[in-house]
Amino acid sequence: MNQPDDEPAPFEIVNPESGGQVLLVCEHASPFIAVRYAGLGLSKAELREHIVWDIGAAEVTRRLAARLDAPAVLCGTSRLVIDCNRSLSNPDSIVTQVDGIMVPGNCHLTAAERELRATRYYWPYHRSVEAQAERLGAQGAVPAIIPIHSFTPLMDGVARPWHVGVLWKEDSRLARPLIAALGAEPALVVGDNEPYSGSEPESYALATHGAAHRRPNVEIEIRQDEINTAAGAARWAELLARVLGDVLADRGMFQTASC
Repeated sequence: MNQPDDEPAPFEIVNPESGGQVLLVCEHASPFIAVRYAGLGLSKAELREHIVWDIGAAEVTRRLAARLDAPAVLCGTSRLVIDCNRSLSNPDSIVTQVDGIMVPGNCHLTAAERELRATRYYWPYHRSVEAQAERLGAQGAVPAIIPIHSFTPLMDGVARPWHVGVLWKEDSRLARPLIAALGAEPALVVGDNEPYSGSEPESYALATHGAAHRRPNVEIEIRQDEINTAAGAARWAELLARVLGDVLADRGMFQTASC
């Protein structure tokens, strides 16, 4: 499908020819909403909020990809248009309300419009992720799938103490050593399936590109006030590159999981 002139490609690939055993992905990388959607009826102030994208996540992903010499796939459109980290059968794949804010442009959507968004944004992104994973796998190893996200310091008026959260489901071979390594960092508060769980709601990226293919997988959530500046993003990319480098040095990590 040809892309309209008012929007970029549905995904961006960083280091598309890089080898190695890590594939970084970022489903909520972009705040972009095509002109024809008129900001989905949101105000200019609301369009700068975290509900539109994961603030800082794209910058960390790009910098981390450079440090690890790993490929990364970043979604090119706002999660409010369609959320590439949710199954299409999940009502939250296109939300009508988030954090108490109505999204008028998502109300009363036709089946045709939902299909258009999936065809234009959702499937191209996921096909690109899987193509990169298969390319790495063809080089002889099972690649680790690592989505990068960010979360707000406050939710419903309650402070979130974690600087970073590690989200996972059944496969703990990457999660457990990563939690331990991050936890060894001075003054760092690390969440084990906090502030979200890798199980509920299920991370589509982890389930589809990770667990379904028995690839090692873990989702990293960083608090937004830690990475809302270039300096913060650079600091976290350096930290994660160092920690992941040590964790991923275990070559047994990359054997296909038996269950």
